Amino acid sequence: MSFRLSNNLLGILNFVTFLLSIPILVAGIWLSRKAITECERFLDKPIIIVGVFLMVVSLAGFVGACCHVKWLLWLYLVVMFILIVLGIAGTIFAFVVTNKGAGRVLSGKGYKEYRLGDYSNWLQKRVSDENNWFKIKSCLVDSKVCSDFHNQHMNESVTEFYKVHLSAIQSGCCKPSNDCQFTFLGPTNWTKGNGVFINNTDCNTWSNDLGTLCFDCQACKAGFIDNLRSSWKKVMVVNIIFLVCLIIVYSVGCCAFSNSRKSKS
Repeated sequence: MSFRLSNNLLGILNFVTFLLSIPILVAGIWLSRKAITECERFLDKPIIIVGVFLMVVSLAGFVGACCHVKWLLWLYLVVMFILIVLGIAGTIFAFVVTNKGAGRVLSGKGYKEYRLGDYSNWLQKRVSDENNWFKIKSCLVDSKVCSDFHNQHMNESVTEFYKVHLSAIQSGCCKPSNDCQFTFLGPTNWTKGNGVFINNTDCNTWSNDLGTLCFDCQACKAGFIDNLRSSWKKVMVVNIIFLVCLIIVYSVGCCAFSNSRKSKS
């Protein structure tokens, strides 16, 4: 690849990246000012960091390529290399921790149920931490996932309800476990028996109150993890595409850096 072609191509790629970083940064700043829920506040800082990082790195690559600043190109390539290594490591890690666990099929039921012990120890520890789970639970309550669930199925009979296909979070957080053998009155309204549920502590945790339900149940944590697994698998596909693009840009950058050295020798 010629000196001019590689430098121009690298400059164009980084200019496009710089333009993309602007709306990301603006979105992060807007979210930090307008955030109301714990969920929204949790997202603003990572978005701002990503936006600033992309802006700085793309500027370094653009100036280094177009102005032939060799030390900036070298710094840009080092950062890109670290980013590629971290991306590969992160993808492998995500695959390992999400590879274990799945919902359990129930006879005569349209939905599955979830057990925390079926998932990776790393994910179990994350949701078992009280501070982490408080933030996650706040997000689930703010999203009104169980309120919508209640409104959607409130007019169904018990037979109709048992045939419904529920999401992992709806199954784990919005209704009691099948082990409890509660009497169905409504999707979020169940009559408890008088027994002590030794085999499943979630039965004692359940409450018909819409603000409580089973948000503190182990099944809810398991349902959240299962939902997270599905999201991470989609992110992994995007991440692999992103890594391929990074490697292409890195290769172009290496050519530009090599040609820059040759032009000065």
